[in-house]
Amino acid sequence: MKDKIYLVFGVLIILAIAVYFFMQQQSVVPEEVSHASSFEECVQEGNPVMESYPRQCNTKDGKNFVEYIGNGLEKRDLIRLESPQPNQTIESPLTITGEARGYWFFEASFPIVLTNWDGLIIAEGFATAQDEWMTEEFVPFEATLTFVVDPDVYSKKGTLILQKDNPSGLSENDDALEIPVTFK
Repeated sequence: MKDKIYLVFGVLIILAIAVYFFMQQQSVVPEEVSHASSFEECVQEGNPVMESYPRQCNTKDGKNFVEYIGNGLEKRDLIRLESPQPNQTIESPLTITGEARGYWFFEASFPIVLTNWDGLIIAEGFATAQDEWMTEEFVPFEATLTFVVDPDVYSKKGTLILQKDNPSGLSENDDALEIPVTFK
C-alpha cells in the first residue's frame, strides 16, 4: 500500500512539473523581430555591438551585420591610414596622414580623391612623402583636402580614395585604398 502511495505522489509530481513547463512555454512572448538591413540600422535599434575590427552588431532575432570599413584590411601591407579612420565624421579642411610603401609614390606623391555618396568628386589632391620615398619600406605621408558638401545632399556619406601613383597608365599597376567617411 505504501508503494502505491509513493507511486501516486511520484506521478503527481511529474504531472505538476510537466504542466508547469507547458504553462511557461505558452506564456513566453516571442522576441522582437529586427527590421535592420545594415550595420547602422542595427546599432540604431539599440542592439549590442561587438568591439572587434570591424565592429559587428547582432540583433535579438539572430541577424549579424558587419560595419563596412572599406578595403583597409586588405591593403594594410601596402598603405596604412592614421587619419581619418573608416566611418569617421570629417570636415573641411581635412588633413590626411598615414604611411605607404615607397613604391606607392611617384616623384614623392600620389593622388587622393574625395567623393560624395553617389561618386561625384568633391575634392582632389596629392599626398606628399614626409621622408625618403625611394624605398620599399613604409614612408609617412600627409595631405590636406578642402571641400564643400552640398547641405541638401541625400546622404552625408562619402569615400576617401588614396590611389597608388601609376605613371605607366597600365591597369595592372592600378591600386587604391578606399575608406567610407561621413561629412559633418
